[in-house]
Amino acid sequence: MIGRSGNPTLKDSTFENRGYGEDRYQEYMTINGTVNKAFITLVILLGSAFATWMMFFNGQEVMPLAYGGLIVGFILALVISFKPVVAPYLVPVYAVAEGMFLGALSATYESLYNGITLQAALLTIAVFIALLTAYKTRMIKATENFKLGVVAATGGIMIMYLLSFVLGFFGITIPYLHENSLIGIGISVVIVIIAALNLVLDFDFIEGGAEQGAPKYMEWYGAFGLMVTLVWLYIEIIRLLSKLRSRD
Repeated sequence: MIGRSGNPTLKDSTFENRGYGEDRYQEYMTINGTVNKAFITLVILLGSAFATWMMFFNGQEVMPLAYGGLIVGFILALVISFKPVVAPYLVPVYAVAEGMFLGALSATYESLYNGITLQAALLTIAVFIALLTAYKTRMIKATENFKLGVVAATGGIMIMYLLSFVLGFFGITIPYLHENSLIGIGISVVIVIIAALNLVLDFDFIEGGAEQGAPKYMEWYGAFGLMVTLVWLYIEIIRLLSKLRSRD
């Protein structure tokens, strides 16, 4: 069970610890602390991405870094997900690895469509701010039905991507998924919406962790989960923009 968040790195069982709140000397997770950790993680990721970006436009080969960052990031994500206590040590390393992948990916798109990276980044920030505001003002509430719907939709998208990846080895493609047709664009819009709604579940999850008195290291874990969603959202937005730009 994924739990309260559609993000598989953030699940209810993470906070199931009867020892929380029993040690008067223990430091606990706070929302402000998680925000600070998320900001640090974002800065590290952007720094790594910018370095890879510069290497690309300086004519250096960055694909080994991209694939290496993707593989290392995936392994670290699994380790962090199953062992949250290591989050303070591995999340910064994960940010570096993910930054290398995103830097190469973004530079590749930028070389094809000038200005697309800035557009995608600004849209990602705008969506984040809009949903955070909607959540804080309770315009959007993470009810159980809302969570169930987002989790189910996210799971379906992940299965579809996995199936597309496996079928790709046999030269088979899923119709419309990677196309710039109106249907293909519509599919990308739906995926962007689902990715964005995961932010609401992440906000709710982090707030719940702070309320339950999770240990201090969970701030890094919460920042990690939030970053996973933001990276996914950015990738889906830049894919959508590339489909739109390719129709011009």
